[in-house]
Amino acid sequence: MEVLPKDIITAWILPHLPFSAHGRRRAAQPVEVVGAILYKLKTGCQWRWLPVRELLPTHPLTWQGVYYYFNQWRKQGAWKQLWLSVLRLNHAALDLSSVQLDGSHTPAKNGGAAVGYQGRKAARTTNALFLADNTGQPLAVATPQAGNHHDTFALEHVFAELCELLEQAHLRLEGLFLNADKAFDVTSLRQACARRDIEANIPRNRRSTDWQTDDDTPLDPELYRRRLVIEQMNAWLDGFKTLLVRYETCLENWLAFHWLAFVVLLLRKITRPPTS
Repeated sequence: MEVLPKDIITAWILPHLPFSAHGRRRAAQPVEVVGAILYKLKTGCQWRWLPVRELLPTHPLTWQGVYYYFNQWRKQGAWKQLWLSVLRLNHAALDLSSVQLDGSHTPAKNGGAAVGYQGRKAARTTNALFLADNTGQPLAVATPQAGNHHDTFALEHVFAELCELLEQAHLRLEGLFLNADKAFDVTSLRQACARRDIEANIPRNRRSTDWQTDDDTPLDPELYRRRLVIEQMNAWLDGFKTLLVRYETCLENWLAFHWLAFVVLLLRKITRPPTS
């Protein structure tokens, strides 16, 4: 299974990964190592069941060797920086006429950090907030929280993290239109958007303690309909089986797989051959 062609991995991914210039000669081709990590991301197989002989035919590594590269690059922050670099270079491929905010609970089977029981899912989950553009292309994910927390838990801090990621990718926040469902109708988010000149397009929630009967906060229903593209983003991410169910006990490793999935989705978009 080829998640990305080798020429795209070579051109877009390898230049952003740190390879040591010292020590002994590498036992495997870097493009094949990245291909094996992408295979793990796509299939969700256990590390120990990676078909390393098929994925690394030039100089086979053990599965521990593939994991070593992935984990070392994660510790160096390479996967996150890879995503930010690819995003900076491809602003033209994004539709920022509006951005979509939503949360997602992922079942966590092996425990680890940021895991809590979620009654609605009847399972232990990890909750993460995402931002996507107007086509469903994921832009950012905040540090996940335990699943027993609501989407608005520590929302001001989490939203600030999402905004900081966009700024690191050199995306302008001023004038952005942000869609979110009524679960995010809280004063802290509206004020955070106002401070950054972001237009919050969020329906009023009568169950919210912040709701006022005389509130005249405008809602653009046509713009709000675009929020459905966040479901398309969720479907795309669910296609990466490693993200569908969390088996990684290390939260940072699980988050690193998200950055890599974002990269794959954007590279597929910008390298797609034109249709006649």
